This record gives sequence, structure tokens and C-alpha cells, in this order.
Amino acid sequence: MSGPTLAAWLERLEQRAPESHIELGLDRVRQVYKRLPLPDQRPAVVTVGGTNGKGSVVTFLEAMALAAGHSTFAYTSPHLIEFTERFRIDGQQASKQAVADAIAVVEQAREDVFLTYFEHTTLAALVLAAGAEIDLWILEVGLGGRLDAVNLIDPDVAVITSIDLDHTEWLGPTRLDIGREKVGIARSGRPLVLAESRPPIGLDSILEASGAVLWRSGREFRTRRQNQNFTLRWQEHKLTLPLPTMAGRWQQSNAAAAAMAAILLGQRLPIDAGATAQGLIQARAPGRMQRVSERPDVFLDVAHNPAAARALARFLGESRVSPSIAVYAALADKDIAGVGRALKDCFDHWLVIPLASNRARSPAEIESCLRKVAVTGRVNTLESVAQAVTASRSLAGDKGRVVVFGSFRTVADALPLFDSH
Repeated sequence: MSGPTLAAWLERLEQRAPESHIELGLDRVRQVYKRLPLPDQRPAVVTVGGTNGKGSVVTFLEAMALAAGHSTFAYTSPHLIEFTERFRIDGQQASKQAVADAIAVVEQAREDVFLTYFEHTTLAALVLAAGAEIDLWILEVGLGGRLDAVNLIDPDVAVITSIDLDHTEWLGPTRLDIGREKVGIARSGRPLVLAESRPPIGLDSILEASGAVLWRSGREFRTRRQNQNFTLRWQEHKLTLPLPTMAGRWQQSNAAAAAMAAILLGQRLPIDAGATAQGLIQARAPGRMQRVSERPDVFLDVAHNPAAARALARFLGESRVSPSIAVYAALADKDIAGVGRALKDCFDHWLVIPLASNRARSPAEIESCLRKVAVTGRVNTLESVAQAVTASRSLAGDKGRVVVFGSFRTVADALPLFDSH
């Protein structure tokens, strides 16, 4: 198929409705979905929702399935550098032409129905996946779950990684409200893996009302860390697995959720223990406590809400390094005070920077928020990620540590500055 380039299509979608434009609901997107040339039969599907950890679980499960010899399609968002990162076939980005062609198929089916940027590209992902010989689709929810475009597809296994406060203007002000939206990806009679070990009070009744077969961390399955391994127990079974290569203790929870999903796929898509272990070792997700340089150590992390910041603080607390420098930028809808409180004593110096986005919070506003929560380190504003990375490495010296974080966009701006990405 020939037509507009991917860049031209993305510009067209952005003009119709900016990527930041959100309209939750499935009625419009379902109308277009029914017009798409998609087969009635689908391969095995795992849908992954949650506040933090979705991309890691997708990556783990993808690596496990590939290690078992299965073909995979993974859909994630947002991307870091290239838009095609959102669409992976057998672990490799789809070509720009293939993505452009899929967007064109959706545009033809759309007729006069309005689709948001995310809805259009989600349908394009389904067109791409259906056009390839794939054994397993792994679909990451964009926002919430119940009304997200990904929820058009009935999963064989649903996974909810964590439940915490983020996107409260869309999902509700409490963890229970947010949990209710995320449980919307569950299907009656099918497994739901809940990795959240401390769910909000009242969620159990919502989970039970879904009719899903529940696999809850700490109840139907448990994990225990032992040196460089962890043990996964469920029913009368036990499986010892290597800790994931990706840094951060929170990845054990994500790894266990992915392993349970692999187990629950069962006879439809067998993934044995060896492949599960191999996947945990081989999986890499850029921007998740990714070390990109040494002397000083420089880490990039997409942490952008208080829950992720608390996990980051625990990671940093495992090895006290001084000086520690934060390079931080955030979007306007994020809880900067909550992030600052979580990381209050973790850094000797904060370098606050702008992002090239109309959704970005200004460095002056961020600086003010951080000062109000009384972070222990000095706070200064700089003009760009590149300038801040250079300054942070100088401040850290050979023995210090730098963490660049705050959003996917922050990491995307920093990643090209290093050779090891």
C-alpha cells in the first residue's frame, strides 16, 4: 500500500486531536473496529493494566514467549524515541511503512467517526497484529482500563500491575476509584492476575463481581526472594526463578505477574519454566532504571508519579552514594509535591529543566513545589536536558550518581545523549 508517510499520518492525527486529547469510552472506537478487515479468530491475548509497571510486564511476557519459540505482537505506549517502538513483532519494531499502512486502513474504516490519536493508533495496532502470523498478542492499556480502547479485545489473561494515584481527573480521586477502572479489563471466567499486594479496601468485592478467576499476590500466589532468585508459589506448585536483570526490587513483582500470566495461558500457549526464566534474564525495557553511563553512574527512569518515586527512593536507599544528583522535569498534570516528598532526602542537588511540550510544567513551578516540600538538596533550574546532564555529571564527579527522571519525555530527551542505549 502506498500513501502518506508515517510522519505525515502522525501530523494529520495530531491536527485532528492532539495526542494529549482524551475521550474515554468504547462506543465510537467499537463502531470503527467492526468495520476493520479483522479475522474472527484471534491468537492468545494478554492485556496489561496498572498504574506503574505495565511496560515491564509486557516486556517480560514478550521475552518469555519468544524464548518458548512463540511469535509475539506487543503494543505499548508512549514511545521514547521512535513512534514505531509502540508496535513490536517478535521483539522488533514494526516498520514505518507497515504502521503507516495500518493507520491508513483505520482511516478508511473510520468514515465520519471521530477517533482520538490513541484510539486511532490502537486500532492500527490491531490491524498490524492481525496481518501477521502471531501466537500471542500482549496489549498495554493506555489509561485506566474499563473505557480504554485496548479493552475492545477480550483477553485470555488480564494483568493489573499496581494501583495508585495518577490521572485522577479521569479515573477518580481514590485508589478504589482507580482500581475499579482497572478491573474493567477482567473477563468473567478468565484469569485476572493482580500484582498489587496492598489493594485498596473494597476492591475485593469489585474483583469478585467481575466474575474473573482471581490470582492475587499474597493470596492465590506468593513470592519470596532468595539471594539472586525468587520463589513463586501457587496452589501446590512452586517455581524458582532468577531475579530479573532489569534493576529495581519492584521488578520482582512485575516479573511474578508476568510469570503467572505465562502459566495461566496454559495449554493454549505453553511457556515452560526454562523459557520463563530465560525471559526474565533477557528482558530489557529502556528507561526503567536504565544505567547508561558510569563514573559517574547515570540512570534514566520514567518514574512520574508518587508511587514510582517511592519505589525509586527505595532503590536509591539500597546503596548510599554521594553526591547524588537529580535531573527532573514533569508534565503539568503530575503530582510534583508528592514526588518531591517521596524523594525528599535522596538527592544532594536537583537540576530542574523544561520539556518541549505544551503539557509541561515550568521549571519555576517545579522549583517552587520542591522548595515547599523542603527537599534536602539544593534546587536550581537549567535550560535543557543536555545542559542539565552535563552539569549533573560535573557535580557528581567520578564517584557520584545521576538520575534523570520525571516522564517518558524527560528520558526521551536524555537517551540520545548517551552511546549505550
